[in-house]
Amino acid sequence: MGREDLTQIRQERRTWLSWKNIAPLQEAIASLPLIEPSHIIFGDTVEIGFDHLSTEQKEQFESVAKMLKPWRKGPFRIADLFIDSEWQSFIKYNLLEPHFDLEGKIVGDIGCNNGYYLFRMLSQKPKKLVGFDPSALTYSQFMFLDRYIQSGIVYELLGVEHVDSYEHRFDLLFCLGVLYHRSDPVATLKSLYNGLNDGGELILDTFMIEGEDEIALTPAGRYSKIPNIYFIPTFNALRNWCMRVGFSEVELLEIRKTDHEEQRKTEWIDTQSLSDFLDSEDENKTVEGYPAPIRVYIKAKKIKKEK
Repeated sequence: MGREDLTQIRQERRTWLSWKNIAPLQEAIASLPLIEPSHIIFGDTVEIGFDHLSTEQKEQFESVAKMLKPWRKGPFRIADLFIDSEWQSFIKYNLLEPHFDLEGKIVGDIGCNNGYYLFRMLSQKPKKLVGFDPSALTYSQFMFLDRYIQSGIVYELLGVEHVDSYEHRFDLLFCLGVLYHRSDPVATLKSLYNGLNDGGELILDTFMIEGEDEIALTPAGRYSKIPNIYFIPTFNALRNWCMRVGFSEVELLEIRKTDHEEQRKTEWIDTQSLSDFLDSEDENKTVEGYPAPIRVYIKAKKIKKEK
């Protein structure tokens, strides 16, 4: 796939914003008041503050935010409005932050959702931030937030399959919670590898199963009620996948079981969450009888070629 192909894909995907369920969101965002924030804080809660808002403006913020549900990643605070997302995304971000340095680097977040992690990354002063996510809804959430943050982040309605044909390479790529959705995980890892500069790094998390064998679970249908879960490897199998596509080092950062502190149902999603996905009598199993979700976090390095 060449750059011309990406241009065509971009043009096609911009038409998604005129879909009958998305166009009203875009119109509502465009109608929001253009007010300079008093402060922006990129902490565990990404906060956009204002000195003075009328009751009508506060109600408008709340109305648009509720139109944009479900909010999966966050949390966010806009003036007095707290958006309590399904995922306490700061748990993952704070776990990973000691393992990367973004200053002066070109960074991509694959499957960036509404941009929560990208907003958090701004404090490290990267040279450029690019988010990839083919979702018109999460793009709209990002636009709602960035109307006031004015981050300079580039949000692409593209997927992981477009990374290796992108206009430039990256010094660091994040791919969090994407790999298990791909029917060919090795090809996905190859795309990520090709998208990195020499010496670049990939930080990735995915579901895993315990054990020393170099194997992967392949669910017959759904896993935790999720239909598009294809392969859940052991760490050793994941490491093998990475090495086969060319990564020279694979470092295990953390293994963590998903718990009710990190993922839970809130008024901002109106759908099921972790408690609905696990066996009601044994939370070590999914409702289908598979091992409950455990995530493995890794850092993989692309060898720097000798000149």
